Amino acid sequence: MSWRTSSRAQSEVRVREPGRWPAPVPIDPPHCFAPGDFRAASPCRGASPSKRRAHLRSFLMSTLQPAPVPHLYLLAFDERHSFENALLGLSGPPTPDEAEAIRHMKTLIYTGFRLALRRGVKHDGTGILVDGQYGNNVARQALEEGILLAMAAEKNGQEELDLGEGACVGPHIETFDPAFTQARVRYNPEDEQEINARRTERLALLTEWLQAHGRRFLLELRVPATQAQLEALGGDEDRYDHELRPSLVVRAMSELQAGGVEPDIWMLESLDRTEDCLRVALQAREGGREHVSCIILDHHADWEGLERCLRVAAPIPGFIGFALGRTLWWEPLQALHQRQLTAAEAAQRICDNYQRALLLWNEALLRSDCQRSAMQQEVAPS
Repeated sequence: MSWRTSSRAQSEVRVREPGRWPAPVPIDPPHCFAPGDFRAASPCRGASPSKRRAHLRSFLMSTLQPAPVPHLYLLAFDERHSFENALLGLSGPPTPDEAEAIRHMKTLIYTGFRLALRRGVKHDGTGILVDGQYGNNVARQALEEGILLAMAAEKNGQEELDLGEGACVGPHIETFDPAFTQARVRYNPEDEQEINARRTERLALLTEWLQAHGRRFLLELRVPATQAQLEALGGDEDRYDHELRPSLVVRAMSELQAGGVEPDIWMLESLDRTEDCLRVALQAREGGREHVSCIILDHHADWEGLERCLRVAAPIPGFIGFALGRTLWWEPLQALHQRQLTAAEAAQRICDNYQRALLLWNEALLRSDCQRSAMQQEVAPS
């Protein structure tokens, strides 16, 4: 599946002040997908779920492997909770005006992204990740401008992907036809097995449908600590992140793969040790999955932690970039909401933060290349 390009020239970025945003354009998706559509799309219709997945995986691995993605640098604003609850302080469903305010903020984030492109950020692999609830207008504009687009398959804020009984599943995916379809899962191998099995089954069904329709799959894997794990560490979440989570991530990836979940790219909470990144990358490509890669999420809320993780992951083969969200846009939007910044100033800060992340990643790559070249010269025969 090729990424879209557009010959349309980049138009001037205009930052609108609150109250002057254009009305959203309604979207009428042609149709929706019910859970049965996932099964009907399987090349082994009628067989048991395990046999269907084994056949499909073998067939795709041998004949239809997509080309590896070389780089991916996503500005992610697919979240819903951060906008509804944390930023606006809502305790219930948003009113039409509040929903429109969230759409405005997401448009502002996209404006910051476009400013970064205008300031010379390389276009290869740069893109955005948005949701289908508040991000439709942004998605439409991105496609018109040839921007790499990833969209969430499910509603943000769900604990797990919910295909429902006869309910629509991601109609915006068919409407917008994004380059990547993203889903998220919370999966701790030591959590309740029934919950893990249910989440694996649903993601495996999504995998089947995406593969059958030639779509790339981004899977955001979160591995939260269980109560027992935290208690064993005295409630210290930092110890959990450093001592337990890396090995649990590898186990979670292995169990999901065994259950038929086959993302093209794993979106993983950031890791701060080289050996942990190496183990994760090896697991991602285990068993003939050479086309599969990893990108990191901004698990750490502060820039110091994010910088450390970017520098660690960038040189690791198999890690091709990042999907960064709150670290880049939370403070500018909060300041805008509190009337400490104008919309133009907030967009500029988001632009600066995105450029900063790209610079850190590229500096780490360059430093690694220089060190590797120096080592090769030292061991080369004279």
